[in-house]
Amino acid sequence: YRAFIFSLTFWLYVSFHLSRKPISIVKGELHKHCAASREVELDSYKEYAAQIQPVKKPSNVSQCGWEPFDKNNYKQLLGALDYSFLCAYAVGMYLSGIIGERLPIRYYLTVGMLASGLFTAMFGLGYFYNVHNLWFYIMAQIANGLVQTTGWPSVVTCIGNWFGKGRRGLIMGIWNSHTSVGNILGSLIAAYWVSTCWGLSFVMPGVIIAVMGIVCFLFLIEHPKDISCSCTPSSVKMQHLLIDSENCSVSLNSSTVVPGEGRHGTSAISFLGALRIPGVIEFSLCLLFAKLVSYTFLFWLPLYITNVEHLDAKRAGDLSTLFDVGGIFGGILAGLISDRLEKRASTCGMMLLLAAPTLYMFSAISKMGLEATVVMLLISGALVNGPYALITTAVSADLGTHKSLKGNARALSTVTAIIDGTGSVGAALGPLLAGLISPSGWNNVFYMLMVADACALLFLLRLIQKELRCNADHTL
Repeated sequence: YRAFIFSLTFWLYVSFHLSRKPISIVKGELHKHCAASREVELDSYKEYAAQIQPVKKPSNVSQCGWEPFDKNNYKQLLGALDYSFLCAYAVGMYLSGIIGERLPIRYYLTVGMLASGLFTAMFGLGYFYNVHNLWFYIMAQIANGLVQTTGWPSVVTCIGNWFGKGRRGLIMGIWNSHTSVGNILGSLIAAYWVSTCWGLSFVMPGVIIAVMGIVCFLFLIEHPKDISCSCTPSSVKMQHLLIDSENCSVSLNSSTVVPGEGRHGTSAISFLGALRIPGVIEFSLCLLFAKLVSYTFLFWLPLYITNVEHLDAKRAGDLSTLFDVGGIFGGILAGLISDRLEKRASTCGMMLLLAAPTLYMFSAISKMGLEATVVMLLISGALVNGPYALITTAVSADLGTHKSLKGNARALSTVTAIIDGTGSVGAALGPLLAGLISPSGWNNVFYMLMVADACALLFLLRLIQKELRCNADHTL
């Protein structure tokens, strides 16, 4: 059952990321650089117009792309699509966890995935129905951002119910690779239709996530108790990896509570109650800055590689995926180390401490050639995404089943939503700040990222200090 739930939740969240990716692929079709070579572009435009003639009126066609994104202010318009989704996602995440605690995960996640499929496809329907109103596309992004918040708290809660803390870091480090898998599949699917019928680049991912929503409804098992499955204490031993606010006693044998025990007959935790769990505020603020760095790379790395390595957009995009590859290894490594040391905060702090000088080295070494860029992309991806992956998975699950809750795991969804929602604020701010700073030079962007990493480490210092002090006390 654990292997089945691991695989099912993995592919469920792959479909979420798969449905988010098309917008980045289709941007190049929504606006084309038509001023460079009029005759060549005109020929390609005639071919393009012939392909879409049945579904688009000639009077609304622009050789620079799809109205209204064919104007000179296209960067602001395309940016509005990104920030509409990210801001809606950040706001909706806080509400999603609270609602999710009070509803069965299977129903909540199914409705969220069906709605995500609808709004993802809605963006693509603008192509088939010849829609050129900016607000139509912005509202589709806002609606999609809101309903997509049902995904993360639900899948983390479910996998947290099935896996104890003993190897949770390693297991979730491997499981968290669904992000990169979803991004890769979403890119391939969207790219297949982008040049011929970009509406299908959204409709097909929308259909896929909706179908996965039906699969979720039919097969997802929220908790071992739902199938009368009893777990032996040794297999679910709850190691206290996080520090209690009132004392720092770490007992590896005193608690054998099954994750989620007591969820029936106990009330869901309030928003303020979740904030009072030791470590929630610190890890939330840490993730805000860690996710700021990660999403800045996500949105700006291809352009940086294009400028530094003088590569075309496609090769730069392919090369930028190495950052995600490094992130997969970083997430697994962070989980493995934190399981061995039994110190989540210290593991995150160690990687954040190494990330700041690595970013400086990246800005310097990446100008020395393609080989150096490849190496630094892998290293930077591991150190930047390692803490991010650990906090959003194992740490969130640990905090949601913290010993101060006395076995009530109905806080897990709310805690996960608070942490990831706060991180999503940083995800929206990072690309925005990079866009404002980059005209003054790429070095200044990297300085901003280094400061963000330092701030993330700063918020963990108190927890790191307690972990080290407790370790010293037990050694004595």
